[in-house]
Formats: sequence, C-alpha cells, structure tokens
Amino acid sequence: MPAADDSDILTAERQHLLDSRAALNRMREHTAGLDAQGGDRVSTEHLKQALYRRMKALEDDPTVPLFFGRLDYATELGADHDETLYIGRRHVVGEAGGEPMVIDWRAGMSLPFYQARPGDPMRARLRRRFGFHAGQLTAYEDEDLVRPASAASSEILESEIERPRTGPMRDIVATIQPEQDSIVRAGLAQSLCVQGAPGTGKTAVGLHRAAYLLYAFRDQLSRSGVLVVGPNDSFLSYIADVLPALGEIDATQATVTSLVSAATKVSVTGLDTVPAALIKGDARMAEVLRRAVWGHLGTPSTTLVVPRGAHQWRVAAYLAEEMVGELKTRGVRYEAGRAMLPQRLAHQILLRMEAAGDSPDDRVQNAVARSRPVKTYADSLWPALNPAKLVLRLLTDADFLAGAADGILTAEEQQTILSRKPARSVTSARWSLADAVLIDEAADLLHRTPSLGHVIIDEAQDLSAMQLRAVGRRASTGSVTVLGDLAQATTPWATRSWEESLTHLGQPDTVIEELVAGFRVPGAVIDFAALLLPSIAPALTPPHSVRRSRGELDLRRGTAPLDDLVDATRAALEQEGTVGVIVPDASVQPVRTALEQQRIRYDLLGEDAQIFDSRVDLVPASLAKGLEFDHVVLLEPHDIVAGEPDEVTGLRRLYVCLTRAVTSLVVVHAHDLPAVLAA
Repeated sequence: MPAADDSDILTAERQHLLDSRAALNRMREHTAGLDAQGGDRVSTEHLKQALYRRMKALEDDPTVPLFFGRLDYATELGADHDETLYIGRRHVVGEAGGEPMVIDWRAGMSLPFYQARPGDPMRARLRRRFGFHAGQLTAYEDEDLVRPASAASSEILESEIERPRTGPMRDIVATIQPEQDSIVRAGLAQSLCVQGAPGTGKTAVGLHRAAYLLYAFRDQLSRSGVLVVGPNDSFLSYIADVLPALGEIDATQATVTSLVSAATKVSVTGLDTVPAALIKGDARMAEVLRRAVWGHLGTPSTTLVVPRGAHQWRVAAYLAEEMVGELKTRGVRYEAGRAMLPQRLAHQILLRMEAAGDSPDDRVQNAVARSRPVKTYADSLWPALNPAKLVLRLLTDADFLAGAADGILTAEEQQTILSRKPARSVTSARWSLADAVLIDEAADLLHRTPSLGHVIIDEAQDLSAMQLRAVGRRASTGSVTVLGDLAQATTPWATRSWEESLTHLGQPDTVIEELVAGFRVPGAVIDFAALLLPSIAPALTPPHSVRRSRGELDLRRGTAPLDDLVDATRAALEQEGTVGVIVPDASVQPVRTALEQQRIRYDLLGEDAQIFDSRVDLVPASLAKGLEFDHVVLLEPHDIVAGEPDEVTGLRRLYVCLTRAVTSLVVVHAHDLPAVLAA
C-alpha cells in the first residue's frame, strides 16, 4: 500500500474525487433548475415527484466516499476499449460529452469489481480499492487480475468490514463478497431464500438486492413497488438509512403489524396467550375463514319477481341457485361474485323481455340490476360482509366458530381462541396481532389484495403460517427475497423449515441459499455462540469467521453483576464504536437505574422512535435481533434463557444476543452459564 503523502498516483486519485464531486454538484444544480410543467395538473405533479426523487438521488454526503473502487479494462482481455472506470454509489457524468466519472455499483460494467479474481479477470486487468477516512481518500491497494496467484488478503477490505460504526446500519457496497453479490444481482423473476448465520450480512444483502432491483428493473418496479418487511420498529429505524444512501427512496418499509393494521384499519392493542396465538397463527385458520365467509351464501326459496311497466318478469328459484353455484365455483373473490349476481339476474330478465318481443339494451340490463327487487333478492342470497365483524363473530360466537371449524379445529382448540370477554363492537375490541392477521386474511377473501413487484422479508423464521400468508399475498404476482436464520427462531410459532415457510408464502419454487462465512462477528464470539447450535439447530452448517482478528471474549462471573455491567460499559466507551448493553427483558429497569446513577448516557430500544444517536443502547433481549454493535455487554445468559417459554427457544434467544458483537463481547453473570456453554 503506497504512502498517502508522496504518491503521485494518490494525488491523481484525490483530484478525480474532487472532480467527481464537482460534477455531481453540477448534475444536481441542473436538476434543480428544471421546471416541472406537464400537459395537465396530474402530469405536472408526476413530473414534480420525478424531479424530487432525482434530487434525492443526487445528494452528496461529504463524509461518505463518492467512489470506493476502480477497474482498468483492457482490449487484450476482450474489452471493447482500454478504459478506467471508478465504481461508486451512483452514476456521475462529466461536463464534456457526458463521459462517466463514476459508475453505479449496480451497472453491468461494475460486475468484475465484485466477481473477478486472479486468473479470471472478466476483461479487467486491474482492480483498485481505495481507503477513506471522513470522506477523504487516504490510500489505495491494487490487485493484478491477469496473473494467476493465490488469494491475497486486502487490508483495505478488512479494515472497511471491521470499521467501528456509529448510528444506524450503513451500506456495504464497498465490501460485497462474490457469494453475496450473486444473491444481490439475481433477476427480478427469481425468488430467493437466504439462510444466513450471524454476521454473514444477510440483512445487508437483502437491502442491496432491493437497491439493485430498483436500478435494473426501474420501469417495472416503479409501477408495482418494493416492500421491505422487518421484525419491529427499532429494526426498521436501524436499517432506514441504507437505501436512501444508495439513492433509492421508493421502497416501502413495514413490520407485519404495521402492514396488516394499515390494510385492515384496526389497531393492535391486545395480546394473546401463547396457546391462542399458536392456533390463530396456524395455517388451518385459512380454511376456517374461507368457510366462515362462503358459508354466508343463501339458498333461494322464492321466485324473483321484477315489475317493469305493465309486466312482471320472473326468475325461478332453481335458476338463481344455479347462478350462485356457478359464481362460487369460478374462483372469484366474495365481493366480486356479489357484484356479478345482480347482473346475472338482470340478464335473465332481459332474455325474457327479448322472448316477449322487446329489444332491451345494456342500459336496460344495468337499470334492472340496480332495481330494488333485484338488489334485495341478491342481498338475501349473497349478503355484504365486513372482515373485522366476521372475525369478531368467529372469536365470540361459539356456534358460528363450531360450524366453520368443524373437522378442522378440535373442540378444545375452539375454546382456546374464543374470547373470554367478548367486545361489543369492532371499535371497542382489543385486537391482537394474530387477530389483525385473521382480519387481513378475511379481507383478502372478500377483495383480492394488490400485489407488489418484490417483497423482502427479514427475520422470516419468526413468522407464523398466517403471517407468512399475509406477506405472501402482497407478492402473489411478484417475487420475494426471504432472509433469516433457523437458529435464531425465537417465537413459539417459528418455522421448522424454509420449505414449509415458502409454501405458506405461496412461493414453493424459491431457491434456498446458505451463507455461513461471517464477516462482522469475530471468531472468538461466533465459536463461543456456535456451542449452542447442536441444541437449537443441529441440521445447520456451523458458521465461521473469515476475519483474521479473533476479537475479544470476556466471561465475567461475580456477585455484583450490575456493578460489573457498569464497569464493562465504561471500558467499552473508552474504545471506538457503538456499545450495546443487552439484558433480559425483566432486568431493563434495574439496569436503567444503574446506568443513570453512573451518568452513562444511553438510548433504550423500543421506548421511542429510534434514532440511534447515543453511543450506548440499552437493548431488551427480545429486541436484539437484526442489530449489531461494535462492543456488547451481555447480562445474565441464565435469565435470558429462563425468560422464554421453553429451553430451546431460550437458547435460541441467547444465540441471537451473543452474536450481536463486531469487536468485543463481555458476558456478565452471577448464575451458572447454560451447560452447553460451560462445557
């Protein structure tokens, strides 16, 4: 690596960085000077939105390098031209002729930066990585791609992967590895499931896949949309800056709770017992709801009589029954069939009018369909339904539930989900998340849920079958990227296999990929946590760290664990980076008191909208999933395990908490460690 002070090459590269920033600023000024004037008000608003998105995409953060790599293409290797391309977060063109000064990392020409290797140069003879500090270029490192050689480590790559972080999650475009890049660049039509061990970057891979798809299939996805589903609001706050930093602001982020609450217009304010939640989340409930909805269809017992002028036109009951049966077997949604029935009845009236010598047209048929006799008759056979009222009745009316669940749920299971204190109305009900998901399922039976182009689901192993169905119908005509780790499954209804989850999602043909190389979790930490795998996920391939640094692992047993926790937190603050204090949920309050008494500033995850502006985060164990910190202080593994309904779930929760550290992990405890860790 050349010295930063006397290298002519480094000086030239720094000048290119300055020129590129100036070019990006000119591009933004040009966009700001454009006037949005469409042919009408709607077109004008559309243009304004397009210009706004373009302005956001061209924002420059001086603390972030505009480019992080370079490729030198060579004609003798098959390239069309000898040319140098700089690889960065967005495309930047110069003034003269629009020559590219920086190429977007997602462009096809950037592929060799991630996939080329010595002996397989992909038309490029040299790959250069740049080192930066506070947005300023400090070093460079060259790799000859032509000469076959044994793989050499990159100090710049390693330092970027291991660099301490502050604030929320950042992008990894400078460090994407070949196996990660293959997942990121998979086509839009391909659904993928990524089984990723801690530290393998599965969340980052999913977000960068969203950014890639929005780039490569922009026209299609600008119409159909991209959705990122995360486990909780703290997690969404943690990842919120990644896509905007890559110039993408069009992806929507949600939790399952916010997704179904927005769709059903019900607030989740209640909690289920675990047995009730297990039954409500079971895939069998989909059939119970289907029966409950379609069981409302009536059987006609009288003839339809429609007075019109001096005549009375009749449709026999058996004909009306045939219409209802035919519509039901067509596979249409309930409300679509309900809208069709009056037209079918009216059409029968028109046939009789034509037989009598009249010449009615479509306007007459529509008028007949809207007439009171037809509407009243149709409503009696195919009544209007409200999904929330339907679910409320199902959970409060034992006879109604018994009719819909006969042969599906046992009598004991039916009693388990029946409300002990029935609400008087939909608005007064304290809906649980499982209830809201049932309402969402019922709503889909009435009206088809609109499908998005692509849905990314993180921590998918924790979703119930009914929750997976709720997310999956948002991608019924699109594709999905499923992210998770079976070893980190910590809900009672967690999936037992990815094949099972993908079936519930409606994406059984999804390709399953496995990531086991840990880039962020140090070896000492991941090896310690992996002692739990034979007990929690024996079928998974144990992860391994690819970092040369083993990191720091310190197991501290004492009689005053809160004092030890404070001491360990103070020591961590003396080092660079973020500090996560992960504690059993029941210990949050005493730990808060201990930190405040020692005047250690912290943010409590889950308390307010998370902004990650403090170096110390106090993290309840139940909210640790998906997060990472440079230094972790973990309190009482015994209590974390004991806080879950069963030992396996508790050990999985502990596995999650142990693997949040990037540099150091201090485990503070007074109780014995779980036997599998003490071995």
